[in-house]
Parts: sequence; structure tokens; C-alpha cells
Amino acid sequence: MVNQDIVLRLLANIEGFVSDLRQAEDITYQRFMHNIRDQRFVERTLQIAVEACMDVTHHIISDEKWREPDSYADAFSVLAENGVITPEQAERYALMARFRNRIVHYYENVEPEQVFVIFKKHLGDFDDFAASIRNWMTPSD
Repeated sequence: MVNQDIVLRLLANIEGFVSDLRQAEDITYQRFMHNIRDQRFVERTLQIAVEACMDVTHHIISDEKWREPDSYADAFSVLAENGVITPEQAERYALMARFRNRIVHYYENVEPEQVFVIFKKHLGDFDDFAASIRNWMTPSD
């Protein structure tokens, strides 16, 4: 049985990180491309948001005693296999995990343009993830 208090705390963290990013409306493409502090703020906040998603994912997998994932990206497949998220969502979230790995392990190869696109166009993936997890935890009548 999943410890809902832990999962809800992690989801609140994700929502807080995404809120921080959304509040950074003053970070334009030009400013982002020329300001290393803005780049690092966005990169790091995206990284910890993805890591919080991974924490949720691994917590659920462990508590439910589902198969052990082969990778961070595969963890989302495990959720899809068990009806927590759709296969399409699993594919999208796997991209988040791969992006996180690139930031952490291959930071010298991170393209600022890609980070900016994620920052401006893909924050909704985090909202979608949190909503799916909450929906799964809510018992249906």
C-alpha cells in the first residue's frame, strides 16, 4: 500500500518547482541565452522536478512490489504496465528522465535552446504527471 502522505508531499514539491519556473516570466529567450544564472536556475529546477517525479515513481513501484525498472526511463513504463499512467505518458516522461540524465551526467553537452524549450513549452508534463498520480491514488466509487 502506497504511503499517500509521502507521495502527496513529493507532488507538492513538484508543483512548487513548476510554480517557481512559471513565475520566472522575465526570463526571455535572449536573456536566457546570455545569462548563465538564469540557465542554471532553469536547469537545476527542472532537474529536481524530474528527480521528484522519479522519487514518486520509485516509491509507488517499491510499495506495490512491481517489477524493478531497468532505468529511470523504464520506471515510467512500469507505471504504465500497472495502469497508473498511459503508455503515451510513459513515453513523454521517459524523455524527462533522459533529459535529467543529460543535465547530471553530460552537462557539457546540454544545449541551452533545448532547455529553454522545455522551460517554456513542457511544464504541463509535470502537471499531467501529478494529476495522474493523484487520480490513481483516489479510490473510485
